[in-house]
Amino acid sequence: MMTLDEKFKALSTNNAPGQEVRQNLGDLNSIMIGEKLDGDPIDFSHGDVDAFPPAPSSDKVWKEGFIRGGSQAYTEYRGSAEIRNRLAARLGDFTGRQIEANSELIITPGTQGALFLALGSTVNAGTKVAVVEPDYFANRKLVKFFGGEILPIPLNYKNAQSENSPDLNRIEDAFKAGAKVLVFSTPNNPTGLVYSNTTITRIADLAKIHDVTVIVDQLYSRMLYSGEVYTHLRACDIRPENLITIMGPSKTESLSGFRLGVAFGSPKLIDRMESLQAIVSLRAAGYNQAVLDTWFQEPLGWMENRIREHELIRDELLQTFRAANIYTATPQAGSYLFPQLPPLCVDLYTFIHLLRYQANVIVTPGTEFAPSYTDSIRLNFSQDYSAAIAAAKRIVKMTEIYRV
Repeated sequence: MMTLDEKFKALSTNNAPGQEVRQNLGDLNSIMIGEKLDGDPIDFSHGDVDAFPPAPSSDKVWKEGFIRGGSQAYTEYRGSAEIRNRLAARLGDFTGRQIEANSELIITPGTQGALFLALGSTVNAGTKVAVVEPDYFANRKLVKFFGGEILPIPLNYKNAQSENSPDLNRIEDAFKAGAKVLVFSTPNNPTGLVYSNTTITRIADLAKIHDVTVIVDQLYSRMLYSGEVYTHLRACDIRPENLITIMGPSKTESLSGFRLGVAFGSPKLIDRMESLQAIVSLRAAGYNQAVLDTWFQEPLGWMENRIREHELIRDELLQTFRAANIYTATPQAGSYLFPQLPPLCVDLYTFIHLLRYQANVIVTPGTEFAPSYTDSIRLNFSQDYSAAIAAAKRIVKMTEIYRV
């Protein structure tokens, strides 16, 4: 059993997105090669809500909630019943299976809050959890924090698109070895891989057979690029008894500042999540919940245009990195790139510090998404188009400077 110091050391935020300003860069002048590169600062650790403003009318709807006063401020722990009723209908239509608003849905403080509640409701000391790698950094950290045992599942994302998938044989082996929970994101964070219908159907079948709880993060499932198709696990004919789907309007819709998420699925797990939320945060911020009424209600063409704008940035960045022989998988959805760096004369963390100091570019190390990815970086390319392209070129220049 880990001590408290060990538990919190494992939660280290030193390299987490958004925490770069707290890093001690040390004396980089002594190892820096060449001069500083000109260019405006860009932070690829998260999206730029100035470049992509929040969904229209979100500020107006928030103010209306504020004016309603106490009835909006002090909702049920699982969120406003009226808002949940409207959300349940929209999310049911989107995911292909209806949701019972009263028993199957909870509003949370961001999708991070939903993930905390979902894993806190399913993982105990010694619980075996199948965790896809690479995947969202909080999955692994939360499982460890709750005392679970991680059974890593490799994600294949460098093959032909039809062959990309988590290793289904390893998933089955993990279930046979006693895994009680599987957690993953699709679209995958950090690679942008969308699990195929074949993969999702097989996961659903295996989870049903072995009575495994599945927690699936679908945060970017609305931002699908040209020709891509999405399969919702909860819409499968055969699906696990205990399933939690997590979504939210923080990324594609740029509403991250409101800290809103939702989880929906098994009533038993939603009840547990509400009980945990009651002693952690009570509820998602009441006034902010009002903004959820803008979700899936954007003006005609707004979402399609936002996807096109991101696809243009994605394609230009891919061309920039590939022209420099930096392997980068094509994201099928979302706004993340996960370039694999060439061999460098400095380690990953030093290179990332140099990127920030010498090139005015902030990125997230691949090791946040799995310990073995010491040669990769993640970029959130939801940025100003010109600034993103210029910054990517500075990353390429830096790899040329520090290449072995």
